[in-house]
Amino acid sequence: MATFMDIHHGMRDITSDQLRQAHDADRAIEGQENVTFQHAWADPASGDVFCLSEAPSAEAVQRVHERAGHRADEIHPIPFSV
Repeated sequence: MATFMDIHHGMRDITSDQLRQAHDADRAIEGQENVTFQHAWADPASGDVFCLSEAPSAEAVQRVHERAGHRADEIHPIPFSV
């Protein structure tokens, strides 16, 4: 499995409850694509939301996000971390 960081733009003024609902929507269907969403962060001032996941591909991550109703604007592989 690979690790990915995806970014959603345009979610200005998102609340912690809205972030939780979006994350829960992803988690509810992630198994359909063999994706595991690990964590989500939001910056309400900029409107950016960041999601960390493990998945077989960036396309699998996008398919889950699309079905959950919030398509990612960017998906970046994370080759390694410390």
